[in-house]
Amino acid sequence: MTLLITTFAPWKAHQTTNSSDDLVASLYELRLLPTQTRLVRNLPVHFQLAPSQVIAAVYQHRPTTVICCGMAETRSRLNLERYAHGPGERFETPLNLSQLAAGLKWTTISHNAGNFVCNALYYELLRHIQKHDLGIQSLFLHVPLLNNYNRQPLIQDCVSVLSRLQTNKPLALLP
Repeated sequence: MTLLITTFAPWKAHQTTNSSDDLVASLYELRLLPTQTRLVRNLPVHFQLAPSQVIAAVYQHRPTTVICCGMAETRSRLNLERYAHGPGERFETPLNLSQLAAGLKWTTISHNAGNFVCNALYYELLRHIQKHDLGIQSLFLHVPLLNNYNRQPLIQDCVSVLSRLQTNKPLALLP
C-alpha cells in the first residue's frame, strides 16, 4: 500500500499550528507511519488551491490510499468522514469506516465534513477519483485540538486506523 497523507496549515490569527499537521508530525517523528507513506503538509486553507495541490500529488505519488487530515477545533475525537457534500450531490468514501473505527475510544464516524475547506477538498478529491476511475481509496480525518490529555490516545487510534487500512476492504463506489 502506498499512502498519501495531507495536512493543513494554520489559518486563524490565534493558531500557531494546525492539529492535523501536529498529529502527522508526531507520527513521523515517532516513526509510526507505514513505510510507503508520502506527506503533503501544510496545505493552504483555500477552496481551490488545496484540492488542486492534493490532486497533483495523487498523480505525482500514485498512492493506493489518500488520507486528508484537517483540524476540527470543536470536536474531541478523531472523526472519520463518511461523506463529502457538494452542489446537489455527495460522495462517500469507499472505505469500511466501521472496521476502521471498531473498538477505538478516541475515534468516531462522522457524516458531515463541515462547510469549509475540509469538505471542499474531500469533495473534489472523491469526485476526481470517481470521475477518472482512479481506483484510489480516500478518507478525510478530522483531528481535534491536541493537548497533554488527548495526544497519546489520538496517536494510538490513528496508528490503529493506519494499520487497519492495510487490510480494509473497500465498499462499492456510489454512482
